[in-house]
Amino acid sequence: MIIYGTALLAVCHLLGIFLGDLLGALIGVKTNVGGVGIAMILLICARLYMHKRGLMPQTTESGVTFWGAMYIPVVVAMAAQQNVVAALRGGPVAVLAAMGALALCASTIALINRMEKATQGDAAQDASIDVNTGAKTGVKTA
Repeated sequence: MIIYGTALLAVCHLLGIFLGDLLGALIGVKTNVGGVGIAMILLICARLYMHKRGLMPQTTESGVTFWGAMYIPVVVAMAAQQNVVAALRGGPVAVLAAMGALALCASTIALINRMEKATQGDAAQDASIDVNTGAKTGVKTA
């Protein structure tokens, strides 16, 4: 059932929060460090492990897939809890870091999109398919 996917997410979330708090304590800060990210990594690993061994029915996988798609909104909601005003008062470093991260992400997405379009265009030019027989003719198109 789909509820099992939610139960798996809950277990991964609790373990991720615990490990995030533990990591924060180890590096000397009094906050959770990457708990949601750790939880999502645990969810991915658990799904792959269970899927390889045939332990995950399709309905459970649907629940896990749903929560995997909810990753971005969950991170945005958690970021909304952060004290942005205090970060901005701390100096321009926070603003510069945010702008740098935004520029890096936008550049990476643009690069991936261009590489994908180039790969699809090259594949279309490599071989022509005869419309009547459906067989490759081996003739490159211009």
